[in-house]
Amino acid sequence: MTEHRLLLVHAHPDDETINNGSTMAKYISEGAQVTLITCTRGEEGEVLIPELSHLASNQKDELGSHREIELANAMAALGVTDYRFLGAPEKKWRDSGMMDTEPNKRSDVFWQADLDEAASYLVKVIREIKPQVLITYDEIGGYGHPDHIQAHRVAMRGAELAADPSFGEGEPWDISKIYWNTMPRSVLAEGLAKMKEIGSDFFGAESVDDLPFAKPDEVVTTMIDGTAFIDQKMAAMKAHPTQIELDGPFFALSNQLGNQVWGNEYYTLVKGERSSKVDVNGREIDFFA
Repeated sequence: MTEHRLLLVHAHPDDETINNGSTMAKYISEGAQVTLITCTRGEEGEVLIPELSHLASNQKDELGSHREIELANAMAALGVTDYRFLGAPEKKWRDSGMMDTEPNKRSDVFWQADLDEAASYLVKVIREIKPQVLITYDEIGGYGHPDHIQAHRVAMRGAELAADPSFGEGEPWDISKIYWNTMPRSVLAEGLAKMKEIGSDFFGAESVDDLPFAKPDEVVTTMIDGTAFIDQKMAAMKAHPTQIELDGPFFALSNQLGNQVWGNEYYTLVKGERSSKVDVNGREIDFFA
């Protein structure tokens, strides 16, 4: 077992790379154990490649298995070898789609999962790998997607139950530090302004106020500088072609702000003590310091 162990809980394949690709690559390079748990296979995602449109849920419904391959390719680019689907192999939850849609009402979707049942599968992982650090979404899942909200709930409940000696099998493990993904308003505001200059936009946003995942700078407690691993993150993003367009908003933002907009990854510490190793803004620069 390595000295430093990091666990990430995400909703769909591609979420991990967009939010934490540079972070994962950085800590892998430093010898940390990085474990990724993905809660669904993203069956309801939009297919951005026309020649693969037949994979969509309203056609052959084979997008989930295709996105498993995309995830494997992305993890290879980042150097992550321990990535798993929540509950696998005995349990499988389906992508829930957006709130109040027909897919969202299906009994087998992640949004409809029993919280403690789903969390119990995460408890097994936590007690196995004994992470000091957990990363997941905030209480609104970043932007309100039901699977992101549920991933947040499962991650937080799983951490709670894993520390409870009266719950389940195995030795209890209390995760020292828990972080939620975040993105400072100032960074996104700068990007939107520069994109407007060239007549482009970011998911149709007129201003940073239209982006629910833009958080006040003062709630950002931590910034991991992964600029040395930007090439790996970009390769991992390109490994998710059904979900991330090479000429789409993510890469357009990179073109305007430089790749460091994705190399620097931001977090809010919600459990544990802030490290004394900080930058000039007082933000942590190392989870484990």
